[in-house]
Amino acid sequence: MASVNKTILIGAVGRDPEVRYSQSGKAIANLSIATSQKRKDKQTGEYIEDTQWHRLKFFDKLAEIVGEYVKKGSTIYVEGQIKYGKFTNKDGMEISTVDIVCDEMTILSRPKDQKDQAAEKPKPQGSGFDDMEDDIPF
Repeated sequence: MASVNKTILIGAVGRDPEVRYSQSGKAIANLSIATSQKRKDKQTGEYIEDTQWHRLKFFDKLAEIVGEYVKKGSTIYVEGQIKYGKFTNKDGMEISTVDIVCDEMTILSRPKDQKDQAAEKPKPQGSGFDDMEDDIPF
């Protein structure tokens, strides 16, 4: 029997990623994103926004990229698999977890302050294409 465990999310990053390294030197990044949807309350007629938070995990090179380029306020697209887990906290209580182990990530937008910094960087002059004609022969 075939099976599929695939999750696709687009959401806003709630805080800067936490990147750490395993004993073998592999990068691991953790972050949370929020997804929201609005619905109309049948009794009051008011719109209610329902926000869900998702815990994401990234490994290896993708974890390093996430740590370097993803910041709080970024909007990202991710694909991954749902992974359920349990751990015992310091009080002895068993805690259940749900993580999305991501294998794909695309940054859709950056926070406003990152955009401003990118706009302030000097642009290279004399790229070598300034003297080319605009007429393209095809």
